[in-house]
Amino acid sequence: MKKIIVTGGSGFIGSNLVNYLINKKYFVINIDKLTYSSNKYNRNLLSKKNYKFFKIDINNKKKIKNIIKKYKPDCIFNLAAETHVDRSIDSPNQFIHSNILGVFNILEAIKDNNKKNKKIKLIHISTDEVYGNVKKNKSNEKFPYNPSSPYSASKASADHLIKSYVKTYNLPAIISNCCNNYGPFQFPEKLIPKIISNVLSDKPLPIYAKGLNSREWIFVEDHCEALFKIYKKGKIGESYNVGSNHNLKNINIVKVILKIFKKKGYKIGKKVKIKFVKDRPGHDFRYSLNSKKIYKDIKWKSKTSLIKGLNLTIDWYLDNRRFITSISKKLYVKRLGLKI
Repeated sequence: MKKIIVTGGSGFIGSNLVNYLINKKYFVINIDKLTYSSNKYNRNLLSKKNYKFFKIDINNKKKIKNIIKKYKPDCIFNLAAETHVDRSIDSPNQFIHSNILGVFNILEAIKDNNKKNKKIKLIHISTDEVYGNVKKNKSNEKFPYNPSSPYSASKASADHLIKSYVKTYNLPAIISNCCNNYGPFQFPEKLIPKIISNVLSDKPLPIYAKGLNSREWIFVEDHCEALFKIYKKGKIGESYNVGSNHNLKNINIVKVILKIFKKKGYKIGKKVKIKFVKDRPGHDFRYSLNSKKIYKDIKWKSKTSLIKGLNLTIDWYLDNRRFITSISKKLYVKRLGLKI
């Protein structure tokens, strides 16, 4: 049974990927320092014979090296990162620490291992935000990086650092740049889970500016499948955009979510109303990925339509309301411009 390390395996995308790999009969080692957004729901995996969990910060190079030495993984999927743009504006130091220095430690640990032992492959999960505001058309893998926030700048820095290790040390790494994910287990601070959570809690629905910012949305299970195929078929040193071609303005996403709730017969509370709030600094207007390369080279394409994905997501939150109610209010940050 091949072994795979997933860093950040208790986060939103990470926990979905861990489940995906376990179902594929891989032995999964989850390394996570368990921050505010960590998913407590995957603790039921502890009984699985092909799963191990270690509460470790990726900045602890010694412990990372020891786990690599003990388990000799075939691959490391790096999803350990601070990811919320709003938080990066208020506390950029955390993003530099995790998203740049943490990646450096993983690279060094792999480099040291690969000198004498079986070479470990790194799949690094990045973001479409590194490309910055895409006014027209779509950004392909050759599109220049132009990050706007401390978050996207930290991810861009890590991408460049990884590519330098590929060229300088022949380290076998691949980068994926994905659009906005949504689905089960997502901490309710980003748009889709925030709106769903507020509908369920009978609260106003905050949207930046006039809600005209456009994003591309992918169902998290589709993303997991793409990452697996990149691991199996991706070319070392390459980057792959992972998109869905489902672009929608934020205001329209909110309206679609409300429409789905109504179709399900859910009684929406009186306080559930769209409320436009002051825009955040450096807010990119539009992201849109050209994902032709991953389809051409790896034969992967997003399968889940936006409507189907949102229905599945809303159903999960309806069935798992404790996921929202169990989250302490102390873990939330006040969105910039929000006065409710």
